[in-house]
Amino acid sequence: MRKVRGLGLILWLSLCSLTSIAAGTNKPPITVFAAASLTNVVQELGDGFAKETSIPIRFSFAASSALARQIENGAPADVFFSADLEWMDYLQTRNLIRHDTRHNMLSNRLVLIAPTDSKIKLKIEPGFHLAEVLGKGRLATGDPDAVPVGRYAREALTTLGVWNDVANRLVRADSVRSALAFVDRGEAPLGIVYETDALIDERVRVVDVFPVNSHLPIVYPIALTSEARPEAAKFVEYLRGPAGDVAFKAHGFTPLHQEGIR
Repeated sequence: MRKVRGLGLILWLSLCSLTSIAAGTNKPPITVFAAASLTNVVQELGDGFAKETSIPIRFSFAASSALARQIENGAPADVFFSADLEWMDYLQTRNLIRHDTRHNMLSNRLVLIAPTDSKIKLKIEPGFHLAEVLGKGRLATGDPDAVPVGRYAREALTTLGVWNDVANRLVRADSVRSALAFVDRGEAPLGIVYETDALIDERVRVVDVFPVNSHLPIVYPIALTSEARPEAAKFVEYLRGPAGDVAFKAHGFTPLHQEGIR
């Protein structure tokens, strides 16, 4: 319980401390809860939206699991942008999102990373020698019991037949950005994150990319919450429009409408 209360406090403080974009307007801000892996690109888009509309935006970034539970517990959010379908389903079954506003927005790739100065070379394939290469080190990724990137990682490693070799050697991070930080700081010799996260950190490099058929497709859905203010729909449409396409592609994401999955 102490851990849960602590997580709630951290998220609350994070939300309260975030600066509303386009401050100085009299319009109440739109509150967006978004997966940690979306931090850079969604902040960039929020800035552009605020400049165009004078509607301020405030963000809370964390693991999709943590954000979904915050919404379930009554946290005030207008938009939920998840890193997997399961946590959006979680809120939908509880009638906490507006189903008719739900869209599959983006895809990503799952990658194995190491510190930039690491000499590790590893080809991801069935039965690959992940545990051997780890040596006495640990593998950083999201907690597979809750965090989407960890779930994808567990599924991929299980498909490839190496999960049991490393299951007890994980750093179970509370978000993908936390997992990235463990590798960035050299505290873990290897990590599993999204390709887009690896691209933003000069202190890590991609060792290899996981085969797309080793795990479920990585899908980022978005929806308005059941308590969303009307202005929030404008921000979702902005993300789904041309400005969103340009920004998401620039940050390494694949807009799914290009593949007919919108």
